[in-house]
Amino acid sequence: MILVTGGAGFIGSNFIRGWRSRHDEPVVNLDALTYAGSTASLAGLAALTDYHFVQGDVRDRALVASLLARHQPRAIVHFAAETHVDRSIEGPEAFAQTNVLGTLSLLQESLRYWQSLSEAARATFRYLQVSTDEVYGSLDTGEAAFSETSPFEPSSPYAASKAAADHFVRAFNRTYGLPTLTTHCSNNYGPYQFPEKLIPLMIRNALAGEALPVYGDGQQVRDWLYVADHCEALERTLSAGQPGGSYAIGGHNEVRNLDLVQTLCEFLDEIRPRSHPYAGLVRFVADRPGHDRRYAIDATRAANELGWTPRKNWREGLRSTLQWYLDNLEWMAQAQSPDFSAWVQRNYNERAQA
Repeated sequence: MILVTGGAGFIGSNFIRGWRSRHDEPVVNLDALTYAGSTASLAGLAALTDYHFVQGDVRDRALVASLLARHQPRAIVHFAAETHVDRSIEGPEAFAQTNVLGTLSLLQESLRYWQSLSEAARATFRYLQVSTDEVYGSLDTGEAAFSETSPFEPSSPYAASKAAADHFVRAFNRTYGLPTLTTHCSNNYGPYQFPEKLIPLMIRNALAGEALPVYGDGQQVRDWLYVADHCEALERTLSAGQPGGSYAIGGHNEVRNLDLVQTLCEFLDEIRPRSHPYAGLVRFVADRPGHDRRYAIDATRAANELGWTPRKNWREGLRSTLQWYLDNLEWMAQAQSPDFSAWVQRNYNERAQA
């Protein structure tokens, strides 16, 4: 049995789907079902006897303790987090609550549970913290990619909250001996991503004939990692990672934001043509405050120690992602609450033109 937190979100739901396709081991999924989480992302699993969904918050220590005592997991995979940079700029407290205090609460109960196990069970137990490359800050053009030894220099409240959580994870390993693992991934994309993020937002807006907002000059570089590749890396980390260690997980796909959006428009022109090219919808808007210029990941350690390398190149992955959203428009529509529409209006449509 493994316990997954935040398994109704984007990466968490993909991880559970992948896990269930490759393993017979049962899964308990603890998720608060905030705005970006949806049980629809795990449709078809509810009827399985070895999948258990529990709605709840990782800050509820009594709930977490009861789940650990009842299900006796051999591993905890911690996805639960607030993740959108723009929302963290508007309201950083929620990110401190969930990402920092939520992680601390989970660590405290995980430690209590781990200490109660037999010596053999303690030796095989793992706590996996799923983090982000954004904790490292920004790279200049030509600067060496982030690795496990890069210093933490977070730019946004979101990145700061994840960095603080990661420090707690390391402290619980060094102080108490809790067998933790931490991964720092680059930008994920793929099915079931909430439409506030760049790729699904561009797809949504393009299909509606609305503006495609691109921050600043659009030259920001991201290392794009297909979510299924990321989930395979997480599985390898659980099975082969060294306790106390961290692993940088990247897609080997450095792409400028503007190039990504324009390529998406090219694919849409081909698959879902309209009277005018979709690229005509691109609008440059005022840049995000503190916007990191470039991310890149050196995943050498993951390749050497975990035997993992990404499979998808970004064009192949982007095309398959687009097709998934076109085939699942109902899911996308369900994900867009009235609050989401207000958020898009406030964060993008009301921005000044760049």
